[in-house]
Amino acid sequence: MISAGKLKSVDFYRKIPRDLTEASLSGAGLSIIAALSMVFLFGMELSNYMAVRTTTTVVVDRSMDGDFLRIEFNMSFPALSCEFASVDVSDVLGTNRLNITKTVRKFTIDRNLKATGSEFHSGPIPDILNHGDDVEEDFGEGAPSVNSVAFDKFVHQYPILVINFFAPWCYWSSRLKPSWEKAAKIMREKYDPEADGRILLAKVDCTMEVDLCRRHHIQGYPSIRIFRKGTDVKEDHGHHEHESYYGDRDTDSLVQAMEALVAPIPKESNKLALEDKSNGTINAVKRPAPSAAGCRIEGFVRVKKVPGNLVISAHSGAHSFDASLMNMSHVVNHFSFGKRLSARMLHEVKRLTPYLGGSTDRLTGTAYITRQGDENANVTIEHYLQIVKTEVVSRKASQEFKLLEEYEYTAHSSLVHSHHIPVAKFHFELSPMQVLVTEVTRSFSHFITNVCAIIGGVFTVAGILDSILHNTMRLMKKVELGKHM
Repeated sequence: MISAGKLKSVDFYRKIPRDLTEASLSGAGLSIIAALSMVFLFGMELSNYMAVRTTTTVVVDRSMDGDFLRIEFNMSFPALSCEFASVDVSDVLGTNRLNITKTVRKFTIDRNLKATGSEFHSGPIPDILNHGDDVEEDFGEGAPSVNSVAFDKFVHQYPILVINFFAPWCYWSSRLKPSWEKAAKIMREKYDPEADGRILLAKVDCTMEVDLCRRHHIQGYPSIRIFRKGTDVKEDHGHHEHESYYGDRDTDSLVQAMEALVAPIPKESNKLALEDKSNGTINAVKRPAPSAAGCRIEGFVRVKKVPGNLVISAHSGAHSFDASLMNMSHVVNHFSFGKRLSARMLHEVKRLTPYLGGSTDRLTGTAYITRQGDENANVTIEHYLQIVKTEVVSRKASQEFKLLEEYEYTAHSSLVHSHHIPVAKFHFELSPMQVLVTEVTRSFSHFITNVCAIIGGVFTVAGILDSILHNTMRLMKKVELGKHM
C-alpha cells in the first residue's frame, strides 16, 4: 500500500504554515479587485454563452417541384367596381386561373377608401347563353330613353323600374338592343303604364348621360339594373339600392324575368315594392349592385414557385368596358409572400433573426394614384417583384428543424400606356438562390473551460501584480534604510 507520506509528495498545492504568511493592505486591495474582475468576466462569459448565434449562407433554393407559394394581399381600388373586379393568376408554365373567388373577399368602398357596407357577395355569375335575338327585327322604340330628370321621376312612379345602361359602340349592347326593345314593348302592352303601372323597361345611353351612369357606378356595358320604388336614400346624393340582372338576354328570357318581378306586386301602383318575393328563376340571375364605385380586395392565392403574374382587372364575358374611362389607381394595404406566423413562432423568429418578421412587406402603405384625363387614359400600373427566400433553421435538444420560410422582395413600379383594358399587374419572380440562417449552439464544456481560464488567469495575474508590488515596496524600504545609515 502507498503510505500517506508518499501520497503527500504528489500534492500540487503545498501549504505554507499560516504563521509564516503575512497579510498586507496592498494584497487585500488586489484580492478585492481580482474577485470583482472574476465576477464581471464570468457574467460576460455567461451572457455570451446564453446569446443566440447564427450563421448566414447563400445556397441554391431547395424547394421541391410540387411546392406552392402563398400570396396574401389587401388592396383598395377607389375607381374599380366590385361588380367586375377580378383576381387572375398566370405563370410561365401555362397556368391561367381567372376570377378567383374561393379565397378572395370584396368590400364596396367610396372614394375615401371607407367601406360603405358589409362584404360584397357577388356569387357565381350564370353563363349567359343568349345575348340577344338571333334575328334582328325592327320593333321600334319599345323602351323610352331616360335622362336624369326622367329617372328621378320614374323611380318614384313605378314599383319596378328596369333600365338598360348601354353604349352605342358596345358590341354586347348592339346584340341586346332588338330583344330589349321587343321585351319592353311586350311588357308595356301587358302592363300598361297608365292603367297598371307596376313595371317599366327603359334605357340610358351612357355616352350621353355620363353623370347618371356614374352615379349608379356603371362600368360595363350593357348593365341591366332593377330599381324598386321606396329604396332611395335621399341623404346619399339620391342613391338607390338596386340589383343587377345577369340572365339570358333574348326576348323570352327577359319577359319571363320581368314577369317574375311583377308577380308579387299588387296591381295598385301606389304599393311600394320593398320586398323581393320573386321566384327562384329570377333570383338565380340577379344580384345586388355595388353601392359605391370602389372596391377593397383582400385574401390570398397559391401559385407555383415559378415566374408569374397576379392581375387585378375588370373582367366579364358579357360586358364591354370603355378603356379610356377605367382607372386602376390603388392603395396597397398589405402584400406579402408566404404564410403568416403564429405569435409563438414569430417570437421565436425574432429571437433568432431580429431583422426578419416585419420588414418583408415592401409595398405596405404605398399608393399608386392616376387622375382621370386624356394623359392618364388606358394606364396599366405594373409592379415588378424580385423575391428572395430566407430559411431559418433552429437547433434544440441536439435536433435540427426548419423554423420557417420567410420571403423578402424588392419592388419596382411603373405606369404603362396600353390600347387594352388597363389592369393592376404584379409580376413576381423567385431568385434561384436562398438565404440559409442556421442557429449555432455553444457546448457547455467550452463554457466551463472558459470559466476556469477566467478564474485561473485572474488569480495568476493578481498574484504576479501582488508579488511585483510587494517586492517593489520592500526594495524601497531597503533603499530608505540605507540612506539613514
